[in-house]
Amino acid sequence: MNLMSPSRDTTKKAVLYRMVMEAHVCPYGLKSKDLLEREGFTVEDHWLETREATDAFKAEHDVATTPQTFIDGARVGGYTELREHFGRAVTSKDETTYQPVIAIFSVAALMALAFGYAAEGTVLTGRAIEWFFAISMCLLGIQKLQDVESFSTMFLNYDLLAKRWVRYGKIYPFAETLAGVLMIAGALTWLSAPIALVIGTIGAVSVFTAVYVQKRELKCACVGGGSNVPLGFVSLTENLVMIGMGLWMPIRMMVWGG
Repeated sequence: MNLMSPSRDTTKKAVLYRMVMEAHVCPYGLKSKDLLEREGFTVEDHWLETREATDAFKAEHDVATTPQTFIDGARVGGYTELREHFGRAVTSKDETTYQPVIAIFSVAALMALAFGYAAEGTVLTGRAIEWFFAISMCLLGIQKLQDVESFSTMFLNYDLLAKRWVRYGKIYPFAETLAGVLMIAGALTWLSAPIALVIGTIGAVSVFTAVYVQKRELKCACVGGGSNVPLGFVSLTENLVMIGMGLWMPIRMMVWGG
C-alpha cells in the first residue's frame, strides 16, 4: 500500500507575449521575463516577430502595448503592472527623487578618496574634503551641460539673476564646471574662487527666496533640466558649498600656499 500522497505539479507558470523582431527586441519584454523567472515562474514565452503579429495580438486582447503577461489565465498586463502584481515598487515618471543627487555625491566621495590615495598614498588626506566638494561641482556641472537649454529653462523658474539676464542660465553650467576643475588642480585660484563665490551666493539667495520665503514647490535644476529632484535643501547645499570653496581656496593659498 502506497502511503505517500500523490505528487502535485506546484510549478508556477506564466504566459508572456513580447516583441522579438529582427530590428527590435522589446526591453520591457526581457525585463518581464526576468522578473517572472526571479519570482519562480516557468515562462511560456511567445514571440511577436512581425508588426502584423503584434497588431493582431493587441486587437485580439484589446490592449495598447506589449509585453503582456497572463497568470492562471488572467491578464496581468505590462511590465509596470507585473511589478505591481508582485508588490514591487513602481516609480512614477513625475515622482520626485533624490537618487541622482545621492549617486553624484557618493561617486564624488569615492573619487576624492581615490585622488588622495593616488597623490599621497592614503585616503586619509586633508585635501579629501576639498576634492570632494570640487569634484561634486564638476559632476553637477556635467549634468547641466548634457542639455544646457533644458537646464536654463528650468533655472529661470527661480534664479534671481537669470530672470533679469536670461543668458546667465546658459553661462552657469560652464562657470560651475570650470571653477570645480580649477579647484581640483589648485590652479588659478584668483579666477575659480570669485566664480564659485558669486554664483554660489546668487544661487543660495535665489533658492532661499523661492522655497523658504515664497513657499514655492519647484523642481531643482541642480542635476540638469530633466531631473525630478525637488528644489530646496539639495540646491541650497550645492550653493553653500560653492560659497565655502570660494572663501576657503584663497585662504588655503595664502596660509599654506599652492
